[in-house]
Amino acid sequence: MKQILLILLFVIGHSTLGAAQSVTRTQHRAAMTTDAVTTGAVTIRKPAYIAISTDQGREQLIMDGTQFTMTIGGKQHVTDSRRNPQFATFHEVLKAVITGEPIPESEEVTVTTKNGRKTVTITPQATKKRQMFTSFVLVIDARTSTFCQLRLNERGSNYVLYEIK
Repeated sequence: MKQILLILLFVIGHSTLGAAQSVTRTQHRAAMTTDAVTTGAVTIRKPAYIAISTDQGREQLIMDGTQFTMTIGGKQHVTDSRRNPQFATFHEVLKAVITGEPIPESEEVTVTTKNGRKTVTITPQATKKRQMFTSFVLVIDARTSTFCQLRLNERGSNYVLYEIK
């Protein structure tokens, strides 16, 4: 009986308390000669939770359900995918990958597979003058459905790249 209970606790804990993985964050600015590179951890839990923390917690990207919180340069930005169309499709794709469901089809989503990796490009169609990101690129291991990279493209050739190991 104790063994069954321990196995159940392990399975429940493993499926809900995703173990932290290491992540490298590269911030590219076209006007700068070198990229800013920091390291940290990423935690992923079903059904819709991702927390990426780098530079000892000074830079964060958190999706908790439909709420997105970004801390960049000490400033916190909060939005909800139900009110911000730029993040609506992004949220649905991330949630599908976390739960192992098929990636939702949409005119904003392009999926390609090459060398055992799926590249999902999300280009929000919402026209908003002060749009924070022009597109999101998510690279997933096609066999295991684990996250490999997340790239947040900004205006110009600026971007933030998270490489998950």
